Amino acid sequence: MASSNQIAGVMYATIDGTAYKVSGEGKYRVSTEKRETLPGQDGIHGYSAMPQPGMMGWKGRDSSQPMIAALNSADNVTVMFELANGKTIVGRNMWRTGDPIEVATEDASFEVEFEGPDVSEH
Repeated sequence: MASSNQIAGVMYATIDGTAYKVSGEGKYRVSTEKRETLPGQDGIHGYSAMPQPGMMGWKGRDSSQPMIAALNSADNVTVMFELANGKTIVGRNMWRTGDPIEVATEDASFEVEFEGPDVSEH
């Protein structure tokens, strides 16, 4: 897989074990919390924290299988990325977010994004 010096470039994406073609950039956000500073009239009081869902997405390439309809209806799926730097990113109990997927027929590309409560790096 990755050499000790390679940190970017290759990515593999699967959903529930089914491989999807990756035509462009992938992105992810591990599950964390969103922090907001709480200022007061007499100074900074601290911050509030709210759960922030994890996110995984990529630019893909449409082919005969799997079907785009399956991506559009994806819910409670496990999404996995294998990255060139040796990391594996795993998202559990994910769902597709945003508008339904549109495929550009000139190059058969599309963009897809998932969110869920548990995205972690391994």
